Amino acid sequence: MTRDNYAALQSKIEKEINRLQKQAQALQAKRRNPVIASIIQSMREYNITPAELAAALNKKSAASAQKNKNGGAAKTTRTVPPKYRNPESGETWTGRGKPPRWVSTAEAQGKSRDSFLIAN
Repeated sequence: MTRDNYAALQSKIEKEINRLQKQAQALQAKRRNPVIASIIQSMREYNITPAELAAALNKKSAASAQKNKNGGAAKTTRTVPPKYRNPESGETWTGRGKPPRWVSTAEAQGKSRDSFLIAN
């Protein structure tokens, strides 16, 4: 394929992409107009003001900001107390997830995981 053919083909594809993007935007506008009309009708029916909508959106935005601030979850997280302790190094493990190397090594040597339990 020569450079001229490649450039012509790329130009043709870009024009097609632009045409399809415009078509998608027109379709979206066509679908949005009835929804907007329905919202306006509901606002009139329930006497909802634009200020009330703005306040509701701000309240939702504040909740979303809090959610994003907490790493995607708007709930509080609690730490899980350790369940196992390595007597040699003092390392701990909650018992959740993949066991640490010191547990795996000890189990490979024939020791029981229960021998590392932390007494309440």
